[in-house]
Amino acid sequence: MGRLLSVLAALALLVPQSPTAAASAMPEAPNCPIYPTSNVWHSNIQNMPVHPMSATWIANMGGASRLLHPDFGGPYGYQLQVVSNATPTTRLAFDYAGESDDVPYPFTASTPIEPASDAHAFMLNKDTCVLYELFAASWNGGRPTAGSGAVFDLKSHALRPSGWTSADAAGLPIWPGVLRYDEVLSGVVDHAIRFTAQRTDRSFVWPARHQAGAARDASLPPMGARFRLRSDFDMSPYSAQTRVVLTAMQRYGLILADNGSNFFFQGSVDSRWSDQLISELKRIPAGAFDAVDASSLMVDPNSGLARGASGIALESGWHSRWLSQSDYLVMSPGQVANFWIRFTNTGTETWNRGIWGRQANLGLNADDKSPYRLGMAANWSWDDRIATTTVPAVAPGEVAEFRFAVRAPMTRGTYRLNLRPVIDGTVWMEDQGVFWLIVVP
Repeated sequence: MGRLLSVLAALALLVPQSPTAAASAMPEAPNCPIYPTSNVWHSNIQNMPVHPMSATWIANMGGASRLLHPDFGGPYGYQLQVVSNATPTTRLAFDYAGESDDVPYPFTASTPIEPASDAHAFMLNKDTCVLYELFAASWNGGRPTAGSGAVFDLKSHALRPSGWTSADAAGLPIWPGVLRYDEVLSGVVDHAIRFTAQRTDRSFVWPARHQAGAARDASLPPMGARFRLRSDFDMSPYSAQTRVVLTAMQRYGLILADNGSNFFFQGSVDSRWSDQLISELKRIPAGAFDAVDASSLMVDPNSGLARGASGIALESGWHSRWLSQSDYLVMSPGQVANFWIRFTNTGTETWNRGIWGRQANLGLNADDKSPYRLGMAANWSWDDRIATTTVPAVAPGEVAEFRFAVRAPMTRGTYRLNLRPVIDGTVWMEDQGVFWLIVVP
């Protein structure tokens, strides 16, 4: 009974999550995922092994007592301009033309340019879901220039050519690793967070494509290195919004993307960032992190597609493995809240939405209709099928996300949803004992 009470007390601290679109999509561009859920930016690294150079790298990045520094707040940070097909485009003259994408950019006199020395500019076309990023950008009176430019299709897993820079030293896109207020407010940050180190090795690891190292020295971290907040870090003294960020640092970690001050990480320009959140994030020591070896996630060195964090080999036929899910909630009677869950397709068959016998549905285990009878369905597919995949196709090794809403029963109690993926007309997939608890106090 004591354990149950402690669980309920923890649940009482949680708040319902706001609805969000596909992976990290922004309210201003809801149809554009910030990369598919199966991309390495969204890989859960909680179970990745600690890298053997972890302690050495951290020692050479200011040491264990070095504190994290949120390099944003109020008017400070990175600012994205959302554009459309109607936005005028122009070509730029690049200093590093050999490693820049020479295409028209939706860069205009009104495009925000970072006031700091790097002078970054970011533009996302909400119609095509193409991200444009510039380094050392200048409108230059209508004859625009930049140090470098990179273009990323956020619906694909494509990486830049090996050895190419981007607007970042690691050759990675910047915006997918920027912490945004809208996602913190939603209660879910589902991607790695970009950060910097003063001195790096003259090497890079997947998914990075470029290095700008101080020396050829294995005691320095390479571009692309991933760091994870340790699971034993005590989050209880921190505010709810800070815990959202810390949870992301445990699940998805930090990714080394550029040279700069040690353990500075980037966020969006937004007046809503609270002083409490910023000050609490400044209390986190580097010693609370481990570098991890995430190499097992790689499917192809030239693709951002990642294996499921479970690392389980594909099995012939239809199979799935639970990856992650949103938190249990305390809900008021009749309240509707949004949930998500992710499964890796560990079979050899592709899940195809809209094709009977190939569409993966999130089912109530054993066709349990009791939650439906309690009035818990909120736009479910039908009485014992809660949702289907958010993307049209989930290939072997990719991650499927299911999003759905639940209405709390009118009667007090603790309600359990037992969930299991199913290919209707073909087969139920593995029963892994996945469930949600919903408490109506």
